[in-house]
Amino acid sequence: MKESTSSTPSKKSNLPLYFSILLVTGLVVCYFAIPDFNQFIKTAWRVLTSDDEATIKKWVEDFGWIGPMLIILAMVVQMFLLVIPSLLLMIVAVLAYGPIWGSVISFTSVIIASSLGYLIGGLLGKSFVIRLLGEKTIQKISQFIEEYGFWAVSITRINPFLSNDAISFVTGILKMNYSKFIGATALGITPLILLIAVTGENTDSLKTGLMWGSLVCVLIFAGYIFWDRNRKRTRKK
Repeated sequence: MKESTSSTPSKKSNLPLYFSILLVTGLVVCYFAIPDFNQFIKTAWRVLTSDDEATIKKWVEDFGWIGPMLIILAMVVQMFLLVIPSLLLMIVAVLAYGPIWGSVISFTSVIIASSLGYLIGGLLGKSFVIRLLGEKTIQKISQFIEEYGFWAVSITRINPFLSNDAISFVTGILKMNYSKFIGATALGITPLILLIAVTGENTDSLKTGLMWGSLVCVLIFAGYIFWDRNRKRTRKK
């Protein structure tokens, strides 16, 4: 049974914006008001941008098992915020834990966050997700998924500049098969994580790698769309 359009809110909620503003304000206040927090942020920035593997490894080891848990938690929380892109968290994981363990942590974080987004979309439904994303966004992503299915999810994951979180919520609403959804997510996110792991040695190589990687993804998907449309036209003749 379809949801009544009259009962479905059409406006996007400002809650993600309010939460983001509250988070940023809280961090700024803590930075200036709490000396230990101020020192932690300065140390974290200095260490993670030092390109010194020994220094980074020593700093990270002090966190023990809490470090990876915080990254996973941040990956889940960022789905409801505007200020923490998932790409940034993957970069932090690779810089902090190295290309191998950083990749494992990033992959695990994305799978958990994506599964939660899918679950929220499926259980809470379209009305709730509209409040997070807006009706127009949901309509566009729904059309994209309905037309390209598995590959729509994969290409969204592999491109660092597309919305990973939105597609998780919408696939839940559309009741896409979970195995198909998570398989597409894994297929798409793996090359992106490997790209970050390989090029994440310094900021310049990372920027270049992400730029070229994104361009290649767009060109491949544009080629696929061109081929698919020509195939459909041929079938109609």
